[in-house]
Amino acid sequence: MLRDRENLLEEKYEKLRGLVSFFGENIDRYKSKDYDEANTRVDFIDKFFELLDWDVRNEQQFSEDYREVVREDSVIIEGKPKAPDYSFKIGGVRKFFVEAKRPSIDIKEDIGPAFQVRRYSYTAKLPLSILTDFEEFAIYDTRIKPHKNDKASVARIFYCTFREYEEKFNFIYNAFSKYAILKGSFSRYVDENKNKKGTSEIDREFLSTIENWRSRLAKNIALRNPAIEAADLNYAVQKIIDRFLFLRIAEDRHIEEYGNLKKSATERDVYSGLKTVFTAAEEKYDSGLFRYESSLNEIKIDDRVLSKMIDELYYPECAYEFSVLPVEILGNIYEQFLGKTIRLTASHIAKVEEKPEIRKSGGVYYTPDFIVRYIVKETVGRKIQGQKPDQISKLRVLDPACGSGSFLVCVYSCLLKYHLDYYLQEKQKNSSLRARKIFQVSENTYRLTIEEKQRILLNNIYGVDIDHQATEVTRLSLLLKLMEDEYVEGQGELFRHSQLKMLPDLSSNIKCGNSIIGTDIYDGQSNLSGEEEKKLNPFNWETEFESIFKTGGFDCIIGNPPYVRQESLGTHFKKYVKDHYSTHAGTADLYVYFIEKSLNLLSTDGLYSIIVANKWLRSNYGQALRKYLKKRKIHEIIDFGDLPVFQGATTYPLIIKVSNGEPDDFFAVKQNPALLENVSGISLQETVETTRYRVLHRSLEDGGWSLSTVRGSLLLEKLKSKGVPLGTYVNDRIFYGIKTGLNEAFVIDEDTKNELIKKDSNSAAIIKPFLTGKDIKRYKTPEASKWLIFTRRGINIHDYPAIENYLQKFKERLKPRPGNWKGEKKWSGRKPGTYKWYEIQDSIDYHKEFEKEKIIFPDISMRGNFSLDRDKNYLVNTSYIIPVNDRYLLGILNAKIITWYYSCISAVFRGGYLRWIYQYIEKLPIKNITSDAEIEIKSNIEYSVEQMMVSQRNFDNARTEQERIQAQRKIEYIDNRIDELVFRLYDLSPEEIRIVTGEREVARFVQTGRSGL
Repeated sequence: MLRDRENLLEEKYEKLRGLVSFFGENIDRYKSKDYDEANTRVDFIDKFFELLDWDVRNEQQFSEDYREVVREDSVIIEGKPKAPDYSFKIGGVRKFFVEAKRPSIDIKEDIGPAFQVRRYSYTAKLPLSILTDFEEFAIYDTRIKPHKNDKASVARIFYCTFREYEEKFNFIYNAFSKYAILKGSFSRYVDENKNKKGTSEIDREFLSTIENWRSRLAKNIALRNPAIEAADLNYAVQKIIDRFLFLRIAEDRHIEEYGNLKKSATERDVYSGLKTVFTAAEEKYDSGLFRYESSLNEIKIDDRVLSKMIDELYYPECAYEFSVLPVEILGNIYEQFLGKTIRLTASHIAKVEEKPEIRKSGGVYYTPDFIVRYIVKETVGRKIQGQKPDQISKLRVLDPACGSGSFLVCVYSCLLKYHLDYYLQEKQKNSSLRARKIFQVSENTYRLTIEEKQRILLNNIYGVDIDHQATEVTRLSLLLKLMEDEYVEGQGELFRHSQLKMLPDLSSNIKCGNSIIGTDIYDGQSNLSGEEEKKLNPFNWETEFESIFKTGGFDCIIGNPPYVRQESLGTHFKKYVKDHYSTHAGTADLYVYFIEKSLNLLSTDGLYSIIVANKWLRSNYGQALRKYLKKRKIHEIIDFGDLPVFQGATTYPLIIKVSNGEPDDFFAVKQNPALLENVSGISLQETVETTRYRVLHRSLEDGGWSLSTVRGSLLLEKLKSKGVPLGTYVNDRIFYGIKTGLNEAFVIDEDTKNELIKKDSNSAAIIKPFLTGKDIKRYKTPEASKWLIFTRRGINIHDYPAIENYLQKFKERLKPRPGNWKGEKKWSGRKPGTYKWYEIQDSIDYHKEFEKEKIIFPDISMRGNFSLDRDKNYLVNTSYIIPVNDRYLLGILNAKIITWYYSCISAVFRGGYLRWIYQYIEKLPIKNITSDAEIEIKSNIEYSVEQMMVSQRNFDNARTEQERIQAQRKIEYIDNRIDELVFRLYDLSPEEIRIVTGEREVARFVQTGRSGL
């Protein structure tokens, strides 16, 4: 194989030398103005990229969507080409552009070609692209926003001439060949060149642009139209921006005359001119986007505001090339845009601010494209596989919280590709051509007709969102996707029939309403105010989609439901969901109700798949949802654990696919970093296939779900049967530490402690050594780094004048609320105390638990991190105490078997950390000793734990490096011995030990390719 590869590379070098030599011998002719770009491409550039293994001429005869190299037919507008010359793709996904020029162009110094390729690639969100005339070859980092005055060298990260090709070919091949893309070398090269000065993703830049438009428009309209209300203002601003973007994109795709929108900016009354443009667009498109509305038509807007907006949509002010702007990127931008709203102040000034529900949920997080594509493929893709168009026409796909429409756009793309491929396979019969399903654009290139694209959109795609602006954006996104391949070539087909309008009206498909609140909320709700009704926006599924429910419901339901707590949604909402949802829990997020509602809307054989927070798997509020889902057929759960799926968010998500079928075992994948390696050649689909494992349905417990392999599930059951829950073992004596209410006041350093005691020796009585989580290490004797002023009920603060004096400066921040002690609940065993001005809200005896020898542990740790405290330390509330001096229990809790068990029943956080909290801790199985053999093992564990604590002290007190090394070796030996003793105690087989020591590193599934059991 190595010899074959060497021979292949030598053949490439030989061909390359031939190309270079031929060009060099005739360079004067090639650099003349008579030798054009088309000949340069055919004679040299095509052949160069064929040496990089690209199928430039589509000899494999792939369909248009999947051909490796798309060569654009440039259309000249204002003397400039309006499409990139080459688009290089893998699996239909763009990887980079190549802009070709004739050799007479100066690639190194001419700013025009550099700006052109950077503008195309920046808009298409491609990280790198190439500019070449074969004589010269330049690579640009196209994440850096281009500017019309940039020198050609700006953002250029590589340059060479044809005479250096042989020397540089190895680098070029390893970065831009098809092989380099498939093995990930291209992605690594991209990563090596990221974070350069000036790098700025188009999402952020374009979002900033349209947010500026919104702010300027809103302020001007509010000023010029003093009677306008906030809702109408939001609507008007959104509509104008949507119309501008649609028309500008249509111009760059040559469906509208280039510059048509800009002509309005030169008129004296700009908005009047725009209204004429909008009226013409409504005649042409008839989609509702440009429909006449008196409230919108009669508003007043200053010319300067509109003119500036329009200027920023055109070269040279605009850095974007709208013909290559993916709809998916626009959806990402709009998703962020929709997180804010326009509010009017008392003086009628427009303010743009984050929506309250978005602020409370921590922001807007756009679902990554590879997640969307996976969910669509696993639902819609499976439903249409092997189906004919007339069968697919009955498919109904819904996103009940559609937002900007990213899932529905992906569904539409999937359906369009499937239909085109189907018709191309059938085209030899010519039936599809006669039926006006596809038409030919150029040699071997066909497209779906506008009628067929409209038919698919209207038949198959449905969405609902409570936010009217979101539904408007979803409609816009779908219409832009419909237009995506509509260029000047298709206009003859498009307007052949005068009755045909380009864009359909989507008002019957995409609707505004509250997916989880029905109109039956009006029953007995006479006190529901107009404002509350508007906020709730009730929705009746059966009447809004009557024909769909007559035929059994939706066939696929997908999406990313909102992660919003219900507390802020009002008493009427809370009462409704409590009365109507079996999954109700007082602290549940909205997605819980979306899951139940969606499965009720799903047809008998339908598929439901979403990405959603994984907290419900184990949280208390998820118990009702777990019971509900156990009665359905779960097909798959992909738990991403602590992996950063949503950029900038700390939400830990999973994908679940479920249907209304009979319950059965299902497949799961969890915590695999490769799941996010969405690079060329590695798809989420392929990774899931190699890492999935079967989960026993009967292993799902109402108290919390563990996504373990069959063997893992059986081992969990075995361990559970071998011991008693820790809570039972210690008589429910597990407490978490002190919550002061204001650490700044009550947590002090040693100098402050000494000063207070010096001023008044009585102060020592209520100043306690205080441990934080980082002070607690496995088996180590803890040393307090802080001190706690421990006031509580029954203590008269006046008896401690130094401390009273010290706390006076915090008095205003500690001021008690009236009736602070009214209705106080008795200490239940694990609720924290809370300081209120000189008092702690706790039972009289609670503090005595800290005065005992006790097992202590922090709430966040990668593994069991338990220690023994003999020094009467108090702990912060992010740590726990078990007030027993039990070396046997300490050894069990620190053993690998308990860490493995805990990782299965709890959630893993970013960086592989576990959150050690009461609701899971209390369930840990602790082996009760019942035989003489077990008594001996227990005795050995206790002895080993004592030896471990001594060794830890020796390590901490070591005076030389050699002493530390020796102590560390002994620690490792004893640790392994404790694990072996615990394995014997719980009667684990060699295979079960391998599960405990290896299954938590789920990446092993990738290495072994193991699946199933």
